[in-house]
Amino acid sequence: MMKQQDAAFAVARNAVNARFENIPSGAVDVTKKDILDTLGCCIAGSTAAAAKEVVELGREWEGKPESTIVAFGDKMPSPMAAFINGTMAHALDFDDTHDKAVLHVGPAVVSATLAVAERVGKIDGRTFITAVALGADLICRMGLATKRPIHEGGFMFTPLYGYFGAAAAAGKVLGLDEGKMVNAFGIAYAQAAGNVQVNIDDESALTKRLQVGFASKGGVMSALLAQKGLTGAQQSLEGRFGLFNLYQRGEYDRDVLLRGLGTQFEVVNLSFKPYSCCRQIHAYIDAALQLKRDHNINPGDIESITVYINEKAGKALCEPLELRRAPVEEVHAQFSIPYNVGVALARGKVVVRDLTLEALKDPDVIAVTKKITPEVDPSISSRTVLAPETAIQIVMKDGTKLKSKDTSTPKGHPDNPMSFGELAEKFRDCASHSAEPLQKNNVEKAIDLCANLEKVSDVGQIVRLLVKA
Repeated sequence: MMKQQDAAFAVARNAVNARFENIPSGAVDVTKKDILDTLGCCIAGSTAAAAKEVVELGREWEGKPESTIVAFGDKMPSPMAAFINGTMAHALDFDDTHDKAVLHVGPAVVSATLAVAERVGKIDGRTFITAVALGADLICRMGLATKRPIHEGGFMFTPLYGYFGAAAAAGKVLGLDEGKMVNAFGIAYAQAAGNVQVNIDDESALTKRLQVGFASKGGVMSALLAQKGLTGAQQSLEGRFGLFNLYQRGEYDRDVLLRGLGTQFEVVNLSFKPYSCCRQIHAYIDAALQLKRDHNINPGDIESITVYINEKAGKALCEPLELRRAPVEEVHAQFSIPYNVGVALARGKVVVRDLTLEALKDPDVIAVTKKITPEVDPSISSRTVLAPETAIQIVMKDGTKLKSKDTSTPKGHPDNPMSFGELAEKFRDCASHSAEPLQKNNVEKAIDLCANLEKVSDVGQIVRLLVKA
């Protein structure tokens, strides 16, 4: 009996044969949104912890000036540029999310594709969109195919599968054939990693953002090494010690991984973030903001607040409780339901500034967060980022009980989407947080180019607009 061919071959064949004209228009539109959004997150992330340090390291190493560091403007070797831009794009946890797959795609894929596109030179928008759509689709499919929940397996899907998505996208830009694309996946597998330890308990490790940069860099390296003729494991996904059997103990669904490959693009199911924190917190922020608007809540009149969470991921976003109520590091705040709900009720909005070190000491916010207690609701799935219909209950000092309305589809979800215009406004806000001042007219030009990306002859002109004057 013949052994079934590893899924890596089908994925590689699809990537090599993919053409822009065969990508559904809806997938093209969301891919353009994702490119704009990721670039914006990268700019805003240029002022976050770890950005300056990785840029300094890149400058110390020097090397061939082939790919641009967004915001800063330095030119570095393409793998290093992918690493730095990928790290910055994920730094604020403001990047896209596939809610069902529980992962991000933009930082690893867009950063890798852009770095290789600049290395090659004069890559047009249609090629760029195709490569990003392929890489994003692959990461999402791998996440959806995985049956083990993140907090059970301990591997964070975003970087782990990001190596493969980045390799697919970079390989597409380089024009790899099927054999070399399979090798690129094998080389990616030799590097693939990414853990959840970085954002649980009392950890504040900046590797939360760095490991996504590693995935972007690893994808570029994989494609470049495969282009040179180097080989990787051929059974990288389903072999005896392939990724799904080794890392996920065989708990995956091959049909989910391959069904509709090449005709259905999971990028259409991406969510975009209005708040710069873990996606599983967004529904709670929506609920808190709605309660504050509907009842004109004065934080000082609140007696207690209960947030209803699931057993695994929800608990991780609330424990240890005192740390989640009063975060001491940015990463703690980005992964805290109590802190973000407190911000929403205290301020009536949640913006990038609220997740900075300076803002974490705000006594008005901490006064609210100390009143928040999580309660496990067994009906909430551990594989969802969507909150239950009643996510929050507030008891006022006069005894009044206020319950949130249905927030099961948070803002930014495909069923409650952010428009290109709303993402453009987010991009402008991100641009205002750049480590180096950007010219406003260049910001507007970049938005326009992303909106009409399929007509752009050289995507390099976009990144050249997003650096200091």
